Amino acid sequence: MQIFYTDHFILPIPAGHRFPMQKYRLLRAQVQQADWFHGHSLVEPPAATIPQLVRAHSAAYVDQIMQGNLSAAEMRRIGFPWSPQMVERSRRAAGATLTAAQRALQDGVAISLAGGTHHACYGHGEGYCVFNDSAVAAFELQALGLVKRVLVVDLDVHQGNGTAEIMTNHEWCYTFSMHGAKNYPFRKVASDCDIALPDGTTDDEYLTTLVAALDHVFHVARPDLVIYVSGADPYEDDSLGRLKLTKTGLATRDSMVAQMIRSFGVPCVVTMAGGYANDINDSVAIHANTVRTFVTMNATP
Repeated sequence: MQIFYTDHFILPIPAGHRFPMQKYRLLRAQVQQADWFHGHSLVEPPAATIPQLVRAHSAAYVDQIMQGNLSAAEMRRIGFPWSPQMVERSRRAAGATLTAAQRALQDGVAISLAGGTHHACYGHGEGYCVFNDSAVAAFELQALGLVKRVLVVDLDVHQGNGTAEIMTNHEWCYTFSMHGAKNYPFRKVASDCDIALPDGTTDDEYLTTLVAALDHVFHVARPDLVIYVSGADPYEDDSLGRLKLTKTGLATRDSMVAQMIRSFGVPCVVTMAGGYANDINDSVAIHANTVRTFVTMNATP
């Protein structure tokens, strides 16, 4: 299996910023050192091209990002200062999910150690998301005739508003988001299926809801590719989460998704999305377990 990383392109983030950029390097190191990683490869992906980006985003927005012409207010909405590194990393993150999706069509499963930038909309970025990697991948593969129906399973604690907005009116895309009801974004965009959970939702409540939802969305979507936006931020000690899932609960969540994908015989690409635990090592461990779950699934006959 190929696992794609983008952590050579760490952004210059001001001191005290809440986004834990270092988690990507820590995650890659933990994956490389794991005993289950043997026989798999880490690959640095190519950057998404401008023609690939404009399948999912307006040409004007892509040009503004490339040239650094966004206003200060627009950059605050994204949450990062503009820099050439930001542009390169954002293109690489989209390229990683696209390349992983292409690989998944051959191998069954592929993984990006970044991605899940589900708040990026057609004409603007927000919430630490510049380009929407799920949409870039889905639209490119559909344009190439490689997929007919795509399902996005988004279990990040924040609703996938950008993915929902971009994929609205594209009937071959099906978007499912299960997230915190009172969490960011405060203006949500309707997915094909949204499940909004109350603050403090625990493992049992979450998993009971999820198993029924997965059965429903897979039967309705009938996908030939699944993009799993996993997220470590439903964790009980996540600083931006507001739900109360344990590491065991999140591991069970990943296993449920993997089993459903396998039962339908559908290729999948897995992305990491958010994770803001008070101890960064907790976010890294949750992401690493997601990777392990899908590596193991692909290795089991």
